[in-house]
Amino acid sequence: MTHEVPSVRLSSGQDMPIIGIGTSRALGDDAKVAVNAALECGYRLIDTSYIYQNEAAIGEVLKEWFAGGRLKREDLFITSKLPMIGNREKDVSKFLQKSLNMLGLTYVDLYLIHCPGGFIGKDDNDIKPKDEEGNTVLDFETNLEGIWRGMEAQVDAGRAKSIGISNFNSKQLDRIVKVGRIKPANQQVEVHAYHMQRDMRAVCDKHGITVCAFYPLGAPYLEIRTEEHPPLVEHPLVAKIASQRGKTTAQILLRHLIQHGLIVIPKSVRVERVKKNFQVFDFELSAEEMAQLDTLNRDGAVRMFTCDFYKGFERHPEYPF
Repeated sequence: MTHEVPSVRLSSGQDMPIIGIGTSRALGDDAKVAVNAALECGYRLIDTSYIYQNEAAIGEVLKEWFAGGRLKREDLFITSKLPMIGNREKDVSKFLQKSLNMLGLTYVDLYLIHCPGGFIGKDDNDIKPKDEEGNTVLDFETNLEGIWRGMEAQVDAGRAKSIGISNFNSKQLDRIVKVGRIKPANQQVEVHAYHMQRDMRAVCDKHGITVCAFYPLGAPYLEIRTEEHPPLVEHPLVAKIASQRGKTTAQILLRHLIQHGLIVIPKSVRVERVKKNFQVFDFELSAEEMAQLDTLNRDGAVRMFTCDFYKGFERHPEYPF
C-alpha cells in the first residue's frame, strides 16, 4: 500500500511516506479514532512519541489491523521519539524498548531524539519533572554525542531502522553529523508557511538529511490572533487559493510544503479532517501560487514551539531556540 503515497528516500535507504498522521495531544480513544481513520483512508506513516502517552492506544489499533490481515508490519512507517528524561546514552535502549512494548512492535522505522535538552525524572513516567518552584528539573550534563552513540546502538540491535533528531538547531545538528557513525536520516521541526525554516532546511539538505514538518498548518490552537498574522487556515491569501482550487485551506498549506519536498504530519482527531488532509495528491500548485505562499514566510517571528511549557528550560546549555 505504501507505493500509493509518494515517499522520500532517507539516507538509510528507507522510503518515508511524504504525509503521515501526527498524534501529539491525542490520548486514549481520540488517538485510536484518529489512527483508525488515517489507516482507513491510506496514511501509512504514524508519528508518535513516548511523551505523547498514546503509544499503548496506537498499539491496540495496530494489533487489530495486523490480526485482521488488513496490513502487514512492513506496510507501515512508524516514528517514535526518545523523551527528554531519557536523554542519556545508557537510557536510550530502555526507553525505546518501552515504546516498542506499548506499540506491540519489534522495531520502529524511525527513532528520533525528541529534543536536545535532558531532564531528570523521578521515574520513567515523570515526563515533565518539576521542582518545588515549578521549574523543570534539568540535566546539565546532557551529552548529545553520547546520546547519539546510544541511538546508533538501536540500529545495530535492529530496534530502529533509521535514527534522527527533532528540534535541534543547526550547530547541534552539525555536531552529530561530525561524530556520527550513522548520519541522522531525518530532522523533525516546526515548519509552516509562516515559518519555513529556510536556513535549517539548507543545512539539512547539505548533509542529505530529510525534513519532517510538524505544525504544518500553523497549529491554530497556539497562534496569537493578530491582524498581521491570522491563523494560517484563515489567512486571506490561503483562502483565496483554496477557493479557486475547490480545496480546503489545510489542503493548500499541506500541498505547499509537500511541493517544497517536506514530509508533513498534520494532526487531527476529527475523522473528516483526517480524511481531507490526506487528499492532497490530485492537484498541484502552480509556480505562481507557490511563490505567493512563500511570501507569507516570517522566519523566526511566528515560531510557535519553543518548549515554553517546560518552565526554565531556557537555562539548559542545550536549549535549542
